Amino acid sequence: MDWRQVVAANLRRIRQERGVSQETLAYEADVNRTYISKLEKGEPWVGLQILVKLSAVLGVEPADFLRRPAKKAK
Repeated sequence: MDWRQVVAANLRRIRQERGVSQETLAYEADVNRTYISKLEKGEPWVGLQILVKLSAVLGVEPADFLRRPAKKAK
């Protein structure tokens, strides 16, 4: 899994768990909503400054976006 996909999956999961819309997250993090959408699709490489802004809004550590999903037991 590409690191962009790891960030995308974690961002989407965390945002949805918190019940925050893309629009609200974008507004509170002071980024464009379409950029949030692209991040959740794993398109761009995300910068550390953006990860810090998103983590502050969502109440998580920036490192939480980089955690690879646990492997499923067979």
